[in-house]
Parts: sequence; C-alpha cells; structure tokens
Amino acid sequence: WNPREHPGWASLHSQSTRSVHDMLPASLKLPLRVDPRRLQSELEPILESDFLPHFNRAYYRGDWSVVPLRSIGGRADQIYPDPTRVTEFADTPLLDRCGYVREILAEFQCPLQSVRFLRLTPGSEIKTHRDFHLGFEDGEVRLHIPVITHPEVEFILDGRRVVMDEGECWYHNFNLPHSVANRGKTDRIHLVIDATVNPWLAALLQRAAGFPAAPA
Repeated sequence: WNPREHPGWASLHSQSTRSVHDMLPASLKLPLRVDPRRLQSELEPILESDFLPHFNRAYYRGDWSVVPLRSIGGRADQIYPDPTRVTEFADTPLLDRCGYVREILAEFQCPLQSVRFLRLTPGSEIKTHRDFHLGFEDGEVRLHIPVITHPEVEFILDGRRVVMDEGECWYHNFNLPHSVANRGKTDRIHLVIDATVNPWLAALLQRAAGFPAAPA
C-alpha cells in the first residue's frame, strides 16, 4: 500500500514543497478522546499471566510487557507485530474481555494491525532506539492511548519530552530516536494501536496538525 496514491497524502504535500517529515510534527495529539476510567476498568479481567515480556529484550531494563489484543493469527502468545504480514492480524481471545476497547477500535475507520496493552513497571526504562517504518511517510503509524500514567513518566522523542495524559490519543513518528523511563511508583500502561494510513487517517492527522482540510 502506497500512501502517495491517496488524497490525504496529496493534500499534505499540496501545502508546501517540503517533505512530509518536515511538515508533519514528530508528535501530534489527535482529536480523539476516550474515557480513561472505562479504559482502566478493561484491565480488571486481564491476568498477570496475560502479560508477556516484550521481545526486544536488549531495548529495555526492568519489566516491559505486552497483552496482545490483535496479533498475527489472533494468537494471545504472539507479540511480534511483523510488518511483512499486515494482512494476517486478527483479534485475540483477550479482546473478548475488553468491550470498551472494541468500541474504541470501531472508531478507527482504517485498517488495524497490532493492538496491545503495553506496561512499563516502576523503575523500568526503555532505552533510546528507533523503530522500523513507523511514521506517516511509511504508510503505517503507531498510536498511543495512555491508560494509566503519571507525571514521573518521562517519554523523550527526538530529544524532546512529550507528556501524554490518560485518555488522550497520540501519533508519534517512531522512526525518530525515543525512550521511556518510569520514575514513579505505579505502572505506566498504554493501549497501543498500529494502523495503516488511508484517506480517513491521513485527514485525521492533517486536522490534528492544523492543515487546511482537503477540498471535497
């Protein structure tokens, strides 16, 4: 799938001759909001045994773990979001316990790939790294909705701290260097959604960035 073939992409490029990387901010708070209390209640039926250690063990220190809600083949033990198998993502049985998450996902009028709860426990940190092809220009984005967070969480993207509050929805260009440190005494848990850019999502990002809407 090539985002350059779609109206949303053309609209972004029509604003200027600069590259999309220069035009679209590295971080954007999207005009979407969820009920953080309802979202937090979705964690109640999730068992401690449902959290699986993140596969990128060299990237972190402490406890960084995953609850797969959509995965390749719909497997609850599959946590690697293989970018070469984007057509194979399916709901896992764990998503059946999370009715409000289903409501949230239904609001996204674009193809969804991996969906996960990601937990970083107190005192843990994710080291500075880059992800592969996870920016608007790649046609695939990773969106974060904080479920549980606090001021002692330090998320750094491209050398700048970004504060995300519970219930907000954020786009970040994860091709850029980023890191997270949980310096508090409680977990940091996010609902993380990988999505394919289509005209609807391109328009949403354009609106968040304050660009003029594309003509109908």
